[in-house]
Amino acid sequence: MYVLKTRIHPAWFVAVVAFVALVGAAGFRATPSVMLRPLHDEFGWSLGTISAAVSVNLLLYGLTAPFAAALMERFGIRRVIMAALVLVAAGSGLTVFMRTSWQLVLLWGVLVGLGTGSMALGFVATITGRWFVKHRGLVTGILTAGGAAGNLVFLPVLASLTESHGWRAAALTVTGAALLVVPLVWWRLRDHPAELGIGPLGGEYQEPKPIAPQGAARIALRSLRDAARTRPFWLLAGGFAICGATTNGLVGTHFIPAAHDHGMAETTAASLLALVGLFDIVGTILSGWLTDRVDSRILLGGYYFLRGMSLLVLPSLFAATAHPSMVLFILFYGLDWVATVPPTVTLCREYFGDRGAVVFGWVFASHQFGAAAAATAAGLVRDQLGAYTWAWYGAGALAVLASLLSLMLFAGKRIKPIAPGIGLAVEPAKA
Repeated sequence: MYVLKTRIHPAWFVAVVAFVALVGAAGFRATPSVMLRPLHDEFGWSLGTISAAVSVNLLLYGLTAPFAAALMERFGIRRVIMAALVLVAAGSGLTVFMRTSWQLVLLWGVLVGLGTGSMALGFVATITGRWFVKHRGLVTGILTAGGAAGNLVFLPVLASLTESHGWRAAALTVTGAALLVVPLVWWRLRDHPAELGIGPLGGEYQEPKPIAPQGAARIALRSLRDAARTRPFWLLAGGFAICGATTNGLVGTHFIPAAHDHGMAETTAASLLALVGLFDIVGTILSGWLTDRVDSRILLGGYYFLRGMSLLVLPSLFAATAHPSMVLFILFYGLDWVATVPPTVTLCREYFGDRGAVVFGWVFASHQFGAAAAATAAGLVRDQLGAYTWAWYGAGALAVLASLLSLMLFAGKRIKPIAPGIGLAVEPAKA
């Protein structure tokens, strides 16, 4: 049996490796944004055609999460993450040989989408669920912040490489970075604390449960079927869909053109949006710390309500310059950007037990669908009305609705699981 001889619990080493993988995944997924114009200039493809690859990437990023979490249960975390990194490396590296737009969709859309989706927030839920009891919320916040850190680390470097050496240099850099992480994952990323003869941080040693001989797809779909029978799943998925709509879908996609409508330079608007990512790191880590101390339902209710209020105020803040009120909004909104993730992961674990990571993968998929719907809807509002104003108001109202959905999780009590290892159903509380 493994004897722990140091004061540093191995869970922290696992978390560090997971953080590195998550930082890389975020940077890999965001790379097409710096390659859009160079690809258009070289191949003559329309921006719509190139954006189709990005759309496929985003869709698979969300849909892969529950199946990746199921694969981690079936084959282990280490194997899945190593395979994901190889997929990313192949998808990025092979682009230097492409000649037609369908190859871009296949490589950046499908391969990189599948690879980065396997290292999405379902991966976070699996790591924290297996390796941490103490500090679980805090670690969830830190790992989630890795996504924002990835954008901040990779995008300036890749943009500079693209400008000075062309987009192929950026693509090959992503390939090299992904492959460099593979040996680190093999060395330090373990599937379960029991492999080392120890328990999770803050918990007791437990033998890992035997893995049922069933495919990952069956695990993921069965988890969805069982979870969908419960009220908490729909409340969490509904709230997280609104989370995606009010972040990536609306602000992430339309903030820059909306600011430009009011005379603000695009470079200034882009800088403000980058600040959101910076404050997001602080806000997500703080949210993880709070999740260890405050009921997650209260946190979600508060986060969504404050987000809704800020979006309702936003239309009055747009101007030709970045005045202090707008900067204050960016600071506040950045702190709240993905602060919802740690409490949502915690609640999935609370309600759905050992299948919490897989169920969270489905909840995360709803986030991506909400983002896609909002991106399209806001564009239609702008086209039809000539301004984004009602898009912001609508998003603010939706965020308040998400707050109510989160607080509705209090209206019930947990009863016995509806299936082995999953589905803590909720029935109305008695008067």
